[in-house]
Amino acid sequence: MIMKKKIYTSLGLMSGTSMDGVDLSVIKSDGYDEFSNIINVYREFDNDLYKQLIDLRAKISSTEDLKIHESDLNNLEKKFTLFNVKIINDVMQNIDEQIDLVGFHGQTIFHNPKIKVSKQLGDGKLLSSLIKKIVVNNFRQNDLNHDGQGAPLTPIFHYLISKIIKNKFKTDYPISLVNIGGITNVTQIKNESDNLSQNFFAYDIAPGNCLIDEWVRNHVNANYDKNGNYANSGKADELILNQAIDNFELKSFNNSLDVKDFDLSFAKGLSFEDGCATLTKFTAFLISNGLEKISKKNNISLNNIILCGGGRKNIFLIKSVKEFLNDSSIKIKEIDNYNFDGNFIESQAFAFLAIRSYLNLPISFPTTTRCKEAISGGEIQKNF
Repeated sequence: MIMKKKIYTSLGLMSGTSMDGVDLSVIKSDGYDEFSNIINVYREFDNDLYKQLIDLRAKISSTEDLKIHESDLNNLEKKFTLFNVKIINDVMQNIDEQIDLVGFHGQTIFHNPKIKVSKQLGDGKLLSSLIKKIVVNNFRQNDLNHDGQGAPLTPIFHYLISKIIKNKFKTDYPISLVNIGGITNVTQIKNESDNLSQNFFAYDIAPGNCLIDEWVRNHVNANYDKNGNYANSGKADELILNQAIDNFELKSFNNSLDVKDFDLSFAKGLSFEDGCATLTKFTAFLISNGLEKISKKNNISLNNIILCGGGRKNIFLIKSVKEFLNDSSIKIKEIDNYNFDGNFIESQAFAFLAIRSYLNLPISFPTTTRCKEAISGGEIQKNF
């Protein structure tokens, strides 16, 4: 008789590199093959918290900076954690579910795999004590300690999603799940085999929204280019664009990326709208080029591209990616077409990763983060 695995109710929290707010998802899963979504909630940061996060991240470019700004970091971490506490309490009052676990990613302030340091703001012990739940946090450190890049961590959840999409919608493998957040990462799944070491691959491949968001924040009273409307009203400067493309090269896709790996100074002489268009085209080129290169590297065709993350809503960006790919055989769809909410894949993923961490199951793999062997991660906090 096959023993049925325990189904956990897990709450996942994700605040990405755009630093605009917190995504929260409650899911049910066994950490293996079962998955259902209960609720998704987004809460925007108030202007004060948003500005403090953006400003402090800009000051941190080394471990020395982490020490210099330790007091500010600690104060902001508490404020950020309390913001998450309020959301969780609001949600728990409005759902008829008992939460078993909370996956708390935190807000990345500094990430440097070469020195095995990744700093996420978010006090897991404080969160656990205030909400009286088991919290799993610090997901990246164990991977870094085993020579991994600490990112991307969502691929094992992408793998589960691909199986659901395949079974429910008869979508053929290979499937490429492309998440366009601040950074763009992709998980490619070759086929249905559960031999993960030969069947799925993941990489950070390009900027996502980070350059566009920064340009918008620097020029107008907005945090991002909604639907790509600003870019669409401008005109890309082809000379500057081609020079930027020629001058930029990712030497390897084996390294994780951070927003500080990219620089928008090449667009500084342009008007606001033309700068938006040029930076969006630059981002689109790097996404399409990255997809082509990793597909060739792993001998995987780009048959089915499924988009998630906030960048999928940037019409100008996605149109430009399609133009650069220039291949009518490639199907590009939003994950929303498959009954998933593309805004909440990462918060759902960290709810899923919390379960896997709690069960001591692998969350990172040699083919996703370049760690030496498949390993678990996440620290379990029970502070009540």
